[in-house]
Amino acid sequence: MDALCSAEPGPRGRRGEAAAASALPWARFSAWLDCVCVVTFDLELGQAMELVYPFDFRLTEKEKTSICYLSFPDSYSGGLGDTQFSFRLRHSGGQRTTHLGDDGEYNREAPLTLQRETAHYFGYVYFRQVKDSSMKRGYFQKSLVLVSRLPYVNLFQSLLQLIAPEYFDKLEPCLEAVCNEIDQWPGPAPGQTLNLPVMGVVIQVRIPSRVDKPGSSPVKQFNQENLLPAPLVLPTIHELDLFRCFQPLLIHIQMLWELMLLGEPVVVMAPSPTVSSEIVLALTSCLAPLKYCCDYRPYFTIHDSEFREYTTRTQAPPNIVVGVTNPFFIKTLQHWPHILRVGELKMSGIYTSYKTFLHKDKTLIKRLLKGIQRKRPSEVQSALLRRHLLELTQSFIIPLEHYIASLMPLQRAITPWKNPPQIRPFRQEDFMKTLEHAGPQLTCVLKGDWLGLYRRFFKSPNFDGWYRQRHKEMTQKLEALHLEAICEANIVAWMKDKSEVEIVDLVLKLREKLVRARCHHLPVKEETLQRVGLYIETIIGSLPEDLQTVLHHP
Repeated sequence: MDALCSAEPGPRGRRGEAAAASALPWARFSAWLDCVCVVTFDLELGQAMELVYPFDFRLTEKEKTSICYLSFPDSYSGGLGDTQFSFRLRHSGGQRTTHLGDDGEYNREAPLTLQRETAHYFGYVYFRQVKDSSMKRGYFQKSLVLVSRLPYVNLFQSLLQLIAPEYFDKLEPCLEAVCNEIDQWPGPAPGQTLNLPVMGVVIQVRIPSRVDKPGSSPVKQFNQENLLPAPLVLPTIHELDLFRCFQPLLIHIQMLWELMLLGEPVVVMAPSPTVSSEIVLALTSCLAPLKYCCDYRPYFTIHDSEFREYTTRTQAPPNIVVGVTNPFFIKTLQHWPHILRVGELKMSGIYTSYKTFLHKDKTLIKRLLKGIQRKRPSEVQSALLRRHLLELTQSFIIPLEHYIASLMPLQRAITPWKNPPQIRPFRQEDFMKTLEHAGPQLTCVLKGDWLGLYRRFFKSPNFDGWYRQRHKEMTQKLEALHLEAICEANIVAWMKDKSEVEIVDLVLKLREKLVRARCHHLPVKEETLQRVGLYIETIIGSLPEDLQTVLHHP
């Protein structure tokens, strides 16, 4: 990797890199989708893969089998008509990259919750089941599936609503035309409003950015343009109608938030894959802007390769939220600690022995119930609920952010000719001592055992994921500050009493830092990188010719 990066003599334009890559076949398409699948019902084989497009995209046999089973509702829940839902499955062929190569630029600029997956696919399904006397079974049963590593559930389900009915009528030529149109789209650039033409409609979306203010309305951030015909404006590419998802479970919202925060194993038993996938995605989104770092399966079937792992009673259930529809799971998953039954309002509820650390927010529940009585629009109710969850998460995470920031070495401790000082270790007890004066009580009215909640959180994959991400960002910041300190230093004065060996060693170390800064896209100004490059040339120029030759042609 480093060798490839260091082969570039001068500053490398990232836009130019993307432009060059986009000339590859299906490069723009693969920035959004990995492939499109068509799954049909074969009387002899059952669910069968009819088509994968582009034709050269390679799914493993295991992935094909999983997609086939996950693209049809369970026989218990299938009704006539059209159904939309989502699933998520593990890659079985190791990590993969798109035709665009490095996902780094997108992932650096996108919110953590919207980063492109490296080890999982999302499947967005449009399933049609209608009576058809021309079919042996008497039914037309087929699914159109968009496979992507982006969690853009709203965008892709909206796209399916446009293309799937047309595809079921006109079949393959229509699909090829749509894929060619997607291959003309600009890439998903965080912070930008994009116009995406497909089948005579322009879908207008804004791709969220990491620098967006949490909780700000995406609708207000649109640049409205005078487009004809008027575009189909999607207010959000990924947010669900939280209120509709959680309405049967409103009195448990505090408990659900805690279970997600702590990465507890939760099974959602629903009447259809539509309900199960929406509830699971709503649950995993309720920690935003904190990333949910555990596994989750919006829709799961008895044919899944992980079925035995999840149903075994010889070990504790894994840290996962799993959505199921087959009544068979009522028995096989009854040992799971937290079971959510959704569907019929009277039957909906949560079966658990878990006791919440924090008290319920009765004010929120009253406001939402009053909204139901007054027939307040669902999007307004969702906004209230989302803001409550956001404020709750922020109140919990801000003390952690303040404490971890205090572990960063002081800038004056960073000197040019020594390695940057280490970030101090995270000590849980030291953090707990800060809570008395700078805890969640400063920003949140909820009472309860906050200390107990933090202690439990420290044992969860979500703490581990948060800490690793913050430590990585701080380490990169230290490296960037060190490069800036080198730029401010007087290199000529430093060189006066140094041997050739020490000077050559410095050149090699500076080169390594420069390569690392470019390869890992450290938060360093381009001007700083250019100055370091000039410093290297200045130092090499002061050495004897034989050493200059060696250093210029390593």
